[in-house]
Amino acid sequence: MKPHALALLLLATAPALAQKPVKLKYKADDPKTVYDAVEQPAVPKGGPQAYAEYLASHQKYPTAAMQAKQEGTVLVTFVVERSGSVGEVEVKQPVAPLLDAEAIRVVKAGPKWTPAHNHGQLVRQRVTLPVSFVLAEGSGETVEVPAAGSTKPGAPLPPGAVAAAPGTTSVVGTTASGTNIIRPEKSAQPVGGNAAFFAWIAANQKYPDLARKRHIQAKVPVEFVVQPDGSLTDVRVVQKHGSGLDEEAVRLIKAAPKWEPAMYQGKPIKQKMALPVIFQL
Repeated sequence: MKPHALALLLLATAPALAQKPVKLKYKADDPKTVYDAVEQPAVPKGGPQAYAEYLASHQKYPTAAMQAKQEGTVLVTFVVERSGSVGEVEVKQPVAPLLDAEAIRVVKAGPKWTPAHNHGQLVRQRVTLPVSFVLAEGSGETVEVPAAGSTKPGAPLPPGAVAAAPGTTSVVGTTASGTNIIRPEKSAQPVGGNAAFFAWIAANQKYPDLARKRHIQAKVPVEFVVQPDGSLTDVRVVQKHGSGLDEEAVRLIKAAPKWEPAMYQGKPIKQKMALPVIFQL
């Protein structure tokens, strides 16, 4: 190789040999972007175990779902915002309307999360979480628990069951947090039977104008208490449908004929019940 050619080669390679390592620069993330996978995922404050304990202690098993023997795992998706708050909560894998609604409620009411990080920046992340509903043996009925100091003997409790507070009316069954397992000798029922009761509902129903105009049909689940004298009180809609249907369902139950009360050790007791009020055009 000629001397001048070697000199040119050295000059050409010298800058490359002397070059310093280059730091990679990432483009700033769009604050509106929601990521599924990130370098550092979002985690509940206090850790997964603390969040699991929150779900177990704050979950309220819907009474109507218990009585219908509904259970399963609801997959819920939501977005952990850069502030750590939870938003855009929705059901990804539904199980039953009442359980789905409760899963959404308990997630929305939960504690903040530690937000996700990607490329050293706070980002929004979508999280999928299972919320499980598990019934214990004997779940589904509701009765009054004898008051403290009562001489009435209580029914034997299944393994792992926890009795409710004395003098209250509770759902028969138990969840992670525990409810009572005492059974009535005879459950409350409409005078004349269910067929007569639903016939009365159909005959006295006033279909809301707004629902009729919108062509809305629905089964509105209503919860109420049958008192020892057979009257129906504490009426509430478990899952609202709007368009006047909820108000009409409550009116119908409040105006309905008395029931035959539940019986426990030969005496009438109050019992919580749930049934659907059907609206069909």
